[in-house]
Amino acid sequence: MSAVPKMRCPANSPGNLVSIDPYLHRIRGQVDLFPMEERLAFLRKYGSHCMSFSTLQPEMHYFDLPGVGFIAFREKWGNRLTIADPVCDPKNREMLLAELLKDGKHTTFVQISQEVARILHCRFHYYATQFGVEINLDLQSWDLKGKKKQILRTSVNHARKEGVAISEECTGDSCRRLTDEWLKTRRVRNREIGFLIRPMDMEYEGETRKFSAYLGGELIGFIFFDPVYRDNRITGYVPNISRFSTRFKSGIFYPLMVHAMEVFKQEGVNDLHLGLCPLVVDDDDMPGESVLQKKINRFLYRYGNRIFSFKGLYFTKSRFGGTESKVFGGHKEMLPAKPFLVMFKLSNFF
Repeated sequence: MSAVPKMRCPANSPGNLVSIDPYLHRIRGQVDLFPMEERLAFLRKYGSHCMSFSTLQPEMHYFDLPGVGFIAFREKWGNRLTIADPVCDPKNREMLLAELLKDGKHTTFVQISQEVARILHCRFHYYATQFGVEINLDLQSWDLKGKKKQILRTSVNHARKEGVAISEECTGDSCRRLTDEWLKTRRVRNREIGFLIRPMDMEYEGETRKFSAYLGGELIGFIFFDPVYRDNRITGYVPNISRFSTRFKSGIFYPLMVHAMEVFKQEGVNDLHLGLCPLVVDDDDMPGESVLQKKINRFLYRYGNRIFSFKGLYFTKSRFGGTESKVFGGHKEMLPAKPFLVMFKLSNFF
């Protein structure tokens, strides 16, 4: 796992919030204030987190601060859970977080970067605990060479030999039929997971890319890639939705991924974000982390694979190589039991 700097607070922390624009201190945020066009404008300017596009999923609410940006959240049982980093200029994150927290609601932050976790710990006295890693690939330097990628090469060659055809399309009816079939193989069989993973059907799907694999004219798998933005351009993609038929026993995930990556690379796209590998955490505890929660995370990763394939997911994503970055949660309690329960409920685990 790649080394990252320790989470340390500035010498003057906590202190007064500082903004380069005094006007911003006189404005106040509101819930669900922005129209869709304005929200998309902020997303395209500052949506560099791998979950930024997923903030547009159904049933989300938003704390909107005019001229600054927004934070996406859902509420249940007196708990507010945010998802991803604030969608704003990084220099305004602290101010946007402060405005959100002024109402005193119990707020937990899910899947945030180390920098946002540092702000929550240093300025707002939150625990900031690692809950996993994200793996990111530099597409312009990426290739299929190396021992670690042998499983990718074998899978791609097998699919080609079997006559699998991959194209950039996925009609609604065929995708829905395969999704219904795929759900029957899941532990949660009668509903799709949400919140932590955006649902397949979104009201807004602009600039989402959809790649499908066919065998003998039959759809056997597909992956939806959502855009990642910076400064009004797409800098990368993240595979957020994937479905596969059990009839192709050798698996089609790696061939679909490699095909899409080659397309993106030819288009000049820089990054592919593979998303969260939950509970893959360091052996050492950083300042600001809940030592108890970190121990539980390690225990679940080691012994909880009957509940969820934590190790299998990390193995699958790690075969691509890439750079790992830590993913955090921000929580007020040493052991955030109720926020965890709320998160599972919002995610449709029960």
